[in-house]
Formats: sequence, structure tokens, C-alpha cells
Amino acid sequence: QVQVVESGGGWVQPGGALRLFCAASGPFFSIYAMGWYSQAPGKQRELVATIGSGGNTNYADSVKGRFPISRDNAKNTMYLQMNSLKPEDTAVYYCQIVVPARGSSWGQGTQVTVSS
Repeated sequence: QVQVVESGGGWVQPGGALRLFCAASGPFFSIYAMGWYSQAPGKQRELVATIGSGGNTNYADSVKGRFPISRDNAKNTMYLQMNSLKPEDTAVYYCQIVVPARGSSWGQGTQVTVSS
């Protein structure tokens, strides 16, 4: 069974920074794509950033230049460096991975709260 676990969320003041971590484990040899998604209260889950196995990245316009995404294929981990945080970034952040022959798997999410 594929397992995905996020960590690194918390409370931070506007302008601050957080680093999110995603770790994947289970019966697979590689991960195609990994991504971060956010879901604010009362809103649908939306894409934040994705990264392919070769390092190609894709970002939502709202986070471009602020939230660089990275991954370590050897460790099956992914990171999201969240800089210059804004109150509107407040949400639960989910990690998604896509594994060959097993499809996508999601973590349970980590809460990010930006407020003064």
C-alpha cells in the first residue's frame, strides 16, 4: 500500500516562511509526478505546484516566485518552500504522488495558517 505523509505546516505571520515535507513509501520503484494542492475552508482543492520525475515544474500563478518545489528521487520525498506568505495562503496543503501502475495517492494534509 502506498503511503504519503505531509509535515511542516503551522502558524506563521504574513511575510514569513514555512517548509513543507512530503514522504512517500510503499511497493513502488519510482514516482512519476509529485504535487502540492491546497484547500481553503469552503473552497475546492486546487493545484499549488507539481514536479515531474525529471524535475520539470508547474506552478499556480498565485505562488510563482514564492513557493519553489523540489524533490529527492532517492528518498521519495518532496518539499515546498513557502516564502513571503500571505493570509490568503491559509489552507490545508496536500501532497499527491503518481506511481506507475498504482495511480495517484494523497496524504492527509497539513494545515498552514498565515495571520497576524
